[in-house]
Amino acid sequence: MLIARAGLASRRQAEQLIEDGEVTVNGRVITEPGARAVPGRDHVKVRGRLLGSERPREYWAYHKPVNCVTTMKDPEGRFCIGDVVEAIGGHGLFPVGRLDYASSGLLLLTNDGELAQRLTHPSFHIEKAYAVKVSPAPSREIIDHLRSGVRLRDGYTGPAYVREVERRGSQTAWVDVRIREGRNQQVRRMFEAFGIRVEKLRREALGPLTLGSLPTGDARRLRQSEVAALKAAVGMDDARRSRAVR
Repeated sequence: MLIARAGLASRRQAEQLIEDGEVTVNGRVITEPGARAVPGRDHVKVRGRLLGSERPREYWAYHKPVNCVTTMKDPEGRFCIGDVVEAIGGHGLFPVGRLDYASSGLLLLTNDGELAQRLTHPSFHIEKAYAVKVSPAPSREIIDHLRSGVRLRDGYTGPAYVREVERRGSQTAWVDVRIREGRNQQVRRMFEAFGIRVEKLRREALGPLTLGSLPTGDARRLRQSEVAALKAAVGMDDARRSRAVR
């Protein structure tokens, strides 16, 4: 976790660096994630550069607009998170999780690799809340199915909180959906399994962090209390002395 905590990469990216032989501990190349090192005692190098003191942690909430790619670079030249990070002058920031191209809403940007890994790992069951506009409006029977679990191509979904917020005849409805899984385009696929089209999807919350009134396309630094709440939600323990290199 040292590489991630130093803000050089996410945990997944750090593991790839290790597998590629780009990391050494006390002069020895390591290729297996999980090797341990003690900060201040062991010398860890990434691509030949000594891993120094950790960068100051940064935490930003960003209201992602539709048609923004949740990657640091886009080969097609589309507007992406990398452009956002450059604009706000963040140091080593990367997005926590993803929102698909056609979706909007809350996206957490940070250089805290350990927090990012925990927030996205399924074992921590972090709830994500979405406001979803669908067409046609779902029946009570369909909502019950969505709550109990839906069979998708990658297996059944877990229990979900699903509540209709607003209905406009039988044509459209706004639905509040909250899940604790992170499958690719899961909410869209849950509705599509019943022939229901998702017209709009906006993430409203990630665990205790909420979108609030943050305007579309804007970013703001998290308050200290918000950072503390996120860490508490995933049981962050900053007292460990020996850490995995990744």
